Amino acid sequence: MDFSLLRRPSAATGSTHPTRRAPARRWRRLAVLLLAASACGGDGAPPDEVDPLLYPSRLDEQAPNRYQVLLETSEGDVRIEVVRAWAPEGADRFYNLVKHGFYDDQRIYRAVDGFMAQWGIHGTPLVDYQWRDESIPDDPVRQSNQRGTITFAKAGPNTRTTEVFINFTDNPGLDDQNFAPFGRVLEGMEVVDAFHTGYGDGPPRGEGPYAAQAQAQGNAYLDTEFPELTVLRRASLVEPPAS
Repeated sequence: MDFSLLRRPSAATGSTHPTRRAPARRWRRLAVLLLAASACGGDGAPPDEVDPLLYPSRLDEQAPNRYQVLLETSEGDVRIEVVRAWAPEGADRFYNLVKHGFYDDQRIYRAVDGFMAQWGIHGTPLVDYQWRDESIPDDPVRQSNQRGTITFAKAGPNTRTTEVFINFTDNPGLDDQNFAPFGRVLEGMEVVDAFHTGYGDGPPRGEGPYAAQAQAQGNAYLDTEFPELTVLRRASLVEPPAS
């Protein structure tokens, strides 16, 4: 299994090329202003509520030392425990994304049998675009990529943004490439095993969903071309079950 590219290459290029970052951010700010103006109805009044996901830099709350997340999918529920000590940067980013609904109504767009299941491209392209360059520093690898661990995808050093994956099996080769798990599946690994893998990997390794097109067109592309993908209906912070 080739582990060299676990995040869309277009995002990696944008996040590491300094001559392209500033123009991209200017266009991004313009897009947010246009969206806000539309929400105002053209009368100049501020909208009652602006989606916080359009302002990634504001979502920087430190996560608890441990927290749990419930993934409600079309195959069933999965409960994840995040341990901040394993990967603080990753745990904090995941906490903020879940808290503000980033992962709601997404598709498990890359599920490779015997490897991993990946998601994190927002169904609305504008929202996804806001996060494209919002990378976080790498964490040291303190836990191995064992079956059931959850890890941020990336395309090189310090390129993690929003995409994550759950390991279907032990993948120690990812440890050597500095993929740092930040949590693990507590309940529902049988649900993860049932995620749809029939489309295989995306180009150029396979004929599954093309990440760049999903990034550009969102759920409209994925639902039309790959209707059997597992749906992540909602990801939410939850309290641990009563003992």
